[in-house]
Amino acid sequence: MSKITAVIQAGGLGTRMRELTQDLIPKPMLEMNGKPLLSWQIENLSRYGIEDFVLIVGHLGDKIKDYYRDGESLGVKIAYIDENEPLGSGGSLFYLRNFPSDIYLLIYGDVMFDVDISRWINFHESKNSMVTPACHPNSHPYDSDIVLTDSDSKITGFLWKKDKRDKWFPNMGNSGLFVFDKAVLDEISTPVKCDWEKDVISKLVNQGKVYSYKTTEYIKDTGTPERFEIAKKEQLDGIWEKRNLSKKQKCVFLDRDGTVNKYNGLISEPEQLVLEDGVTEAIKKLNESGYLAIVVTNQPVVARGMCNEEDVRLIHWKIETLLGQEGAYLDDIIYCPHHPDKGYPEENPLYKIVCSCRKPKIGMINTMTEKYNIDLAASYMVGDTTVDIQTGINAGTKTILLQSGEGGSDGKYDVKPDYEARNLLDAVRIILEGNGND
Repeated sequence: MSKITAVIQAGGLGTRMRELTQDLIPKPMLEMNGKPLLSWQIENLSRYGIEDFVLIVGHLGDKIKDYYRDGESLGVKIAYIDENEPLGSGGSLFYLRNFPSDIYLLIYGDVMFDVDISRWINFHESKNSMVTPACHPNSHPYDSDIVLTDSDSKITGFLWKKDKRDKWFPNMGNSGLFVFDKAVLDEISTPVKCDWEKDVISKLVNQGKVYSYKTTEYIKDTGTPERFEIAKKEQLDGIWEKRNLSKKQKCVFLDRDGTVNKYNGLISEPEQLVLEDGVTEAIKKLNESGYLAIVVTNQPVVARGMCNEEDVRLIHWKIETLLGQEGAYLDDIIYCPHHPDKGYPEENPLYKIVCSCRKPKIGMINTMTEKYNIDLAASYMVGDTTVDIQTGINAGTKTILLQSGEGGSDGKYDVKPDYEARNLLDAVRIILEGNGND
């Protein structure tokens, strides 16, 4: 069995938090609901059998050492790296050579989280990845470092916060949590100042050795007073624990065309896409409710040769960018590019197949259910066609038919939805007011 060591970066100056710390305690020692931030981190990790910790300390680091000592009071073993001069987010990792391990978990000291660590590490090992950051959509992608991936979750590049963004981009933020193998330490050959992401991870990305672990679990940067207070309330409200993927999740599965964006026939390029009225508000309400919001959509434009899968991804990036500009996000998007009927001009024969993912079959829903541990009986399928309603019935979810888009006029299935709604915002109100927070 692999030895796992958790490493927590706890040495920063905490400049943005001085109104709370008064420069009397290090930022990771700020108390949240009865215990320091560091204690929440250590306890959340130790629940998964992690016993060995290395705390990287600097500014006011003696206060951390005096409080935790060797970790016995928390039932773990704690060692320390003293950062006597600032070495950036990567340079101090050089000294992990003194604490040999097979796998390291690197945690930034102001990130609060409740994550199924076992699921994350299993993903890391299954991809034979060198570094696997935990990544997630969030309400502020415009000021987050964005991760770019291929269809297999391999990271292909980054959009940094300060980069000019004049194109559509995915809402996939780097969370400040990382799994990495011991061999990564070979990339940090001297204890000099360097940036973990820009100088170390980016080099491995170019070698094709870094994968993104996408999760919907609770991960929040508490590095400002405002975000600190939000995380504090969310912990009291039980949101941290509920989002852990070891627990069943509730989801609202969304059709795309006519539900999220205005129905405009077969959309093959981003310029054709316009969001439905009220969609941003509706999805924001879902984000705040505890329900996951996942798009499941048939996109036969690929099979018909109207565009390729990269074009579809770009269309979806437009949706994510537009939502993110207003503080809303989708937890995931999955699509079926297939179409069984042949005889269309320019069709792509590779996609002209009978598949298990095209709605009303439930292959896409099954994939998301496994990925995010979804309770289908507590979930909804929302769309503007009878195909969507039949999909929900086949999957065992509740169903809502919208009057937007095609408004059920496709007539492909003789089915009755559980509810009908004018649009997605109306549907979300039905979900949250009728059943939402039980």
